Amino acid sequence: MSTTVAFEKARAEGRAALVGYLPAGYPSVDGSITAIRAMVEAGVDAVEIGLPYSDPLIDGPVIQSAVDAALKAGTTTTDVLRVVEAVAATGAPAVVMSYWNPLDRYGAAAFARDLAAAGGSGVITPDLTPDADDSWIPAAREHGLDTVFLVAPSSTDERIAMTTSACRGFVYATSVMGVTGTRAQVGDAAAGLVARTKATTDLPVAVGLGVSNGAQAAEIAAFADGVVAGSAFVRRLLEATDLAAGVASVAELAADLAGGVRAR
Repeated sequence: MSTTVAFEKARAEGRAALVGYLPAGYPSVDGSITAIRAMVEAGVDAVEIGLPYSDPLIDGPVIQSAVDAALKAGTTTTDVLRVVEAVAATGAPAVVMSYWNPLDRYGAAAFARDLAAAGGSGVITPDLTPDADDSWIPAAREHGLDTVFLVAPSSTDERIAMTTSACRGFVYATSVMGVTGTRAQVGDAAAGLVARTKATTDLPVAVGLGVSNGAQAAEIAAFADGVVAGSAFVRRLLEATDLAAGVASVAELAADLAGGVRAR
């Protein structure tokens, strides 16, 4: 099932889709499954499942902490696929967020095959551009998987067009939520990127901006098809005293964000 389904459902309801991220294996493999299920029940439309990797180039310290713990606990790519299977069983599209190195080592064709068998919808590859490798896109197409690539404010219009032409499912627009500057400035930058991206594709465009509450989700939902939240969910688990508290906390956040994407 393509992630497009989640965006179409949200659009039919007159709102943006909510995409939530957690890494597989934190605080444990089963614990991550429990937490993600709670997120879906509380309103997350699609899930990004992080594949733990030792050199997470674009992840901040919060996600790095959880990923490091998952790796030290022995989380494997096979474990990630087990999490995908459990999430897909909820009915929410499950996409893997992975750097290219682990997929290349596993084998592009083999990973596409096994991810599809687990019920996965696709892969977001933050450090892979469509023109940097000739094995992943054909493998993903063969198994009906979404290929989600990133566009950024620094991307030229030509690069955006090239990138979106290779995307399936949705396009991930990324922009940094700086600690300085007003929220209006951040919104203007992201809104401009979304507009430039939409000029090249009919696919939904989801924005990841360090969203941590419903008000920020509502701001982004005003101009984007989807709102992506990651670090805020991971932080809830990191700061929890135990798994039960962490699950309750991520569910609370998911409900707040779900309210935000539904705000008028």
